[in-house]
Amino acid sequence: MEKSAKIYVAGHRGLVGSAIWNNLLSKGYTQLVGRTHQELDLLDAGAVRKFFDEERPQYVILAAAHVGGIMANNTYRADFIYENLQIQTNVIVEAFRHDVKKLLALGSTCIYPRNCPQPIKEEYLLTGELEYTNEPYALSKIAGLKMCESFNLQYGTDYIAVMPTNLYGPNDNFHLENSHVLPAMIRKIFLSHCLREGDWAMIRADMAARPVKGIDGTSSQEAITNVLSGYGIAADGVTLWGTGRPLREFLWSEDMADACIFVMEHVDFDDLRGNSPEVRNCHINIGTGKEITIRALAELIAAAVGYKGALHFDASKPDGTPRKLCDVSRLHALGWHHRIDIEEGVKKLYDWYISSLNKIHRTPRPGEVNFY
Repeated sequence: MEKSAKIYVAGHRGLVGSAIWNNLLSKGYTQLVGRTHQELDLLDAGAVRKFFDEERPQYVILAAAHVGGIMANNTYRADFIYENLQIQTNVIVEAFRHDVKKLLALGSTCIYPRNCPQPIKEEYLLTGELEYTNEPYALSKIAGLKMCESFNLQYGTDYIAVMPTNLYGPNDNFHLENSHVLPAMIRKIFLSHCLREGDWAMIRADMAARPVKGIDGTSSQEAITNVLSGYGIAADGVTLWGTGRPLREFLWSEDMADACIFVMEHVDFDDLRGNSPEVRNCHINIGTGKEITIRALAELIAAAVGYKGALHFDASKPDGTPRKLCDVSRLHALGWHHRIDIEEGVKKLYDWYISSLNKIHRTPRPGEVNFY
């Protein structure tokens, strides 16, 4: 890609998109285009066409998606399949209509069968049943990568789909219902730690930044304590979903972004299609090739927080896929490796989270009132 090329990053404010945006800036790209959801509704085909008519991007990175953890995926099944299919269709079709030189579509390793062999190779796609709790989201992402593959085969386009493993990093979603496992556990363990220590200033800062069911930093201690207890957060311990036994791989979002730009700069569809007359599975896994149990991850977070309370696991809640480790040999063969391992990454994300709260919980300037 030319440094002066116009690049549209769809979803540039989220965990994935913001990391990609910052990586592009750090590499000297000067014409980045982004739109918030309020500025451009990617579910609106007419609005997306109008945007492409006006901006004419030369490259597109599709990082916008409706995402969430086990609870959200299993509860809002229609939203997850409809919205993701619609976003992908609108952006990919307009990229084609406007002769975009190259498109990168981001998916997820949840596309693979629940019980497929480990580590998971790209060729294992569609070889077995999907994990039920996130099946609608997985199906939408499979459709997205197949759309890229099919446009390439029929029209000679250069659309590449990448499948990152579980991501975490700056600008992560810490919502207690809709976030992924790692940020959710950081917030739960941190709040339990604060309750145990009686640190109501930081509890109120947390609730001010991310209210829960209408309860925010101005609510009473009783109201805050009651709403947190509904999520298993108490002064004497924290309760986490599942058995703690599933194994998961985690990738720092800034590493993911670097891999994505590496692919945009150095990898074309022809590098992936192979010589078989039946071309399939041209997507690329992005991950570390390393895994950790959910219980061990919780203990790692507790150590970073300095938490001394109990960690309980509720086995009545779903575990999700038992194990999900990427085979990243294709990515390594292309020339890219990750830099941040989980031990360093957990500490970095916890520090980022506390820094975001400290911007709220601060000493008031003269004339200000600080309700903490």
